[in-house]
Amino acid sequence: MLTLDVFLATMIYAALGIVIFIVSFVLVDRLTPGELWREIIERKNMAVALLAGAVAIGISNIIAAAVHG
Repeated sequence: MLTLDVFLATMIYAALGIVIFIVSFVLVDRLTPGELWREIIERKNMAVALLAGAVAIGISNIIAAAVHG
């Protein structure tokens, strides 16, 4: 049964996961040479887009595993 405690815990873990994902992705963006978004949007660089997608999936898997326990 979904109680208020379970609902709040779910919302807190979801928000925490989203914040950690954003911070991690910004950190990766800062550590890579060049500007990821300019390469992807303006120059239509498919290799950089694939790299950014792979990084996003990897970070998401790590966060999900850490939250799940």
